Amino acid sequence: MRKFLRFAIVGATGFLVDAGVLWLFLSFTPIGPFAARIVAIAVAMTTTWLLNRHFTFGASKRSVVSEGFRYGFIGVVTSLINYGVYALLLIGAPLLSPYAALVFASIAAMLFSFFGYSRYVFKR
Repeated sequence: MRKFLRFAIVGATGFLVDAGVLWLFLSFTPIGPFAARIVAIAVAMTTTWLLNRHFTFGASKRSVVSEGFRYGFIGVVTSLINYGVYALLLIGAPLLSPYAALVFASIAAMLFSFFGYSRYVFKR
């Protein structure tokens, strides 16, 4: 339970990074919500890897490269789930705010990522 709580704190931090980068791109560039979200996810994923590695799970016994690859693999699958839900919500409900879609998409991907990271990336 303690790891899940730490994971949730890291996830919340990742969410804030994700939302902040999305806001920056939507507010200060001509990039639309779909392309901006791809950049935001990448920045948030890097942030959460570092935080999960040092705060939630601790470094695995694998090399940093191997751990990073595994984290990236689970992160890409999680991001596809996250982005898929986000895009479906925006397409299905065009009046929905991109930020509301971000919340729903992030929640949908959270459980998958916890089990993937805890069992595949940082398992000791």
